Amino acid sequence: MEVKRDALLNRLMHLRHNGMIKVVTGMRRCGKSYLLFNLFSAALKKEGIDERHIIQVNLEDRRNKSLRDPDNLLKYIDSLLQDDKMHYVLLDEVQLVSEFEDVLNSYLHVKNVDVYVTGSNARFLSKDVITEFRGRGIEVRVHPLSFREIREAKPEIPKEKLWIEYMTYGGLPQVQTMTSDKERVDYLKNLFKHTYLRDIKERHNIQLDGDMEELIDTLASTVGGLTNPRKLADTFRSVKKSTISQDTIKLYIDLLQDAFIIERALRYDIKGKRYIDTPSKFYFEDLGLRNALLNFRQIEKTHLMENAIYNELRARGMSVDVGEVIWNTKDKDGRNIRKTLEVDFVCNEGYKRFYIQSAFSIPDHEKREQELQSLRRIDDSFQKIVIVGEHSARYQNEEGILFMDIYDFLLRDESVK
Repeated sequence: MEVKRDALLNRLMHLRHNGMIKVVTGMRRCGKSYLLFNLFSAALKKEGIDERHIIQVNLEDRRNKSLRDPDNLLKYIDSLLQDDKMHYVLLDEVQLVSEFEDVLNSYLHVKNVDVYVTGSNARFLSKDVITEFRGRGIEVRVHPLSFREIREAKPEIPKEKLWIEYMTYGGLPQVQTMTSDKERVDYLKNLFKHTYLRDIKERHNIQLDGDMEELIDTLASTVGGLTNPRKLADTFRSVKKSTISQDTIKLYIDLLQDAFIIERALRYDIKGKRYIDTPSKFYFEDLGLRNALLNFRQIEKTHLMENAIYNELRARGMSVDVGEVIWNTKDKDGRNIRKTLEVDFVCNEGYKRFYIQSAFSIPDHEKREQELQSLRRIDDSFQKIVIVGEHSARYQNEEGILFMDIYDFLLRDESVK
C-alpha cells in the first residue's frame, strides 16, 4: 500500500531555503518519519539533488547511538558538507540528542544547510517547542491519514466499507497495513498504553496514573460533549469516589493536548462575536485510539462522524470553534425566553468563514428543522453547510444552505469552498 501525502509534501517543498528550521510535529506513529525520509527525500532526488547532499540520520537506530552526543552529531554533519551547494539535513527522533536545540541553532546561519527534524516523544512534540529555536523554527503539523488519503491508497475497497473501518480503527498508517480486526485492536490498545501514556507519565513523573487513565476514558466516552475541569472533578467525586482536584484535571488535559492526543474546541458566541472560555468540547486526534480506550464498546456513529469532520477541518488548516446562537423567543404562554442554539463548527480560514452542522441522519422533516434552526438565525453572509452521514445529493436549498454527504465532504479537498 502506497500512501501519497501530497499536501504535506508540497508544504515542505515550498518551505525550502527559508532560513528556518522545519519542525515536523504530530502524534507518535502518524507518519512523520515516512514523510521526511521517504517522500521528501525522494522528491529532492527527483529534482536532481545529489544524494550526497541529502544527509539523513535516524537517531533511534542503535547504530547511531554515538551521534546522540551533540558534539559528535555536529562533527558528523560538518564532515558531510562537501561543497558550497545546498545540503539538506534530515534528523529523525532528534529529541534523543542532549542539548539538541543548540545543535539545530548552530546551523541557522550556515547558508548552504537546510534543516528538517522530527521527534516523537511528548517533550519534543509539546506545542512550545518552536520557541526553543529563538523564533527561527516553523512547524509542519502532521495528522493521521485522512479518509481521502486512505481511499486513494485502497481504491479497490468500497468507500462505504472504508468509512466504517475509518470510524472504527482511525487513520494511523500502521493500522492501514493490517488485515485482521484483532491485529488492529491489539495494536491500538498497546500503542496507547505503552507509547502515548508512558511518554506523558515518564516526562511529568505522574504517580496517580489511575486518575489520568480514568480521565482519558471519560473524555473518550463523552467526545463532542461540553465539559470543563470543574464538571469532571464533580463526576470523579460523585461517581468514581476520587478526590482528584479540578486543577489536576486541567493539568492532565493540558498534557494530553500537548501530546496531540486530544484537541480543545472553544465555544464562540456568533452574534456577540466573543469567545466563551468554558465549558469546551474535546475531540480525539485519532478515532481508532479513542475507540481502543473504550475497548471498542461505544461506537456511536453520530459522535464519531462529528469527530471525523472536526479532524478533517483541522487537517485542512482551518481554526475550528463550537458556535452558539442566542435566540430571543416566546414560550407557549407568550413569555419572553432566551434559547441557546448550537452550531457544530465555526470554521475560519483567513478571511473566509463556514458554519457547519454534522447530521448523521435526517430521516424526517422534524429532524431537518432541528438541524437548520441555528443556521437560520445567523444573519451574516458566510456559507452555511449541513454534512449528512448517509448518501445524499449535493444541493443548496432556497435559504442558501448547502447540503452534502460525508463522502462528498471528505473526498473533495475543496468541498466547503
